[in-house]
Amino acid sequence: MSSPLWSLVKREISVVLRSQSEFVYPLAFFIIVTSLFPLAVTPDPVQLAFLAPGIIWVAALLSILLSLNGFYQADYEEGGLEQLLLAGVPGSSIVIAKSAANWLVTGLPLVMIAPLIGVLFNIDMQANWVAMLSLLLGTPTLCLIGSIGMCLTLGLRNGGVLLTLLVLPLFIPVLIFGASAVQAASIGLDYSGQLAILGALLILSIILAPHAGAAAMKISID
Repeated sequence: MSSPLWSLVKREISVVLRSQSEFVYPLAFFIIVTSLFPLAVTPDPVQLAFLAPGIIWVAALLSILLSLNGFYQADYEEGGLEQLLLAGVPGSSIVIAKSAANWLVTGLPLVMIAPLIGVLFNIDMQANWVAMLSLLLGTPTLCLIGSIGMCLTLGLRNGGVLLTLLVLPLFIPVLIFGASAVQAASIGLDYSGQLAILGALLILSIILAPHAGAAAMKISID
């Protein structure tokens, strides 16, 4: 990562860390939602292990969605985004920096805590590691895709509702293959195909999302 881009990432992290709630809430949401399912659905270990892949991935998806606003809206309202663009910083670099910071602050903690949630849901060790690996591949993709929707809804009233409508359809492939990989590992089937697709989606997002986000940001600010 080049020095100017790394400086942007550090700036984004420092901005969001000013308000601890912006990075504590998504992680707390993930833990609370996954912890409540055994109480609300069933305490049966077999059924919990069967439901776990979908529950973990849906909770992770919603946690990433919850975190997006903190990385864009306040910066937009305070004029930080406009100042960066006027200073000649490419919009694509801003999107990459915000997505990277979002993943480091929100996505990475979800990846690290996933094995503990897996133990709660009685997932075997192999499936637990696959869950961690699938989140490691999938959460950056969610951050990058979410950045496009966030850039499109900057400054809009009730932008959060519109953001959800815009990005949820794009999140679905990541959700399907992420949960499918964990499910396959838990019943002893090959899961390499699902992980390969998650890797391909990540590469595609890294290539396309910064440019799409930059174009959306320019439209919103202009």
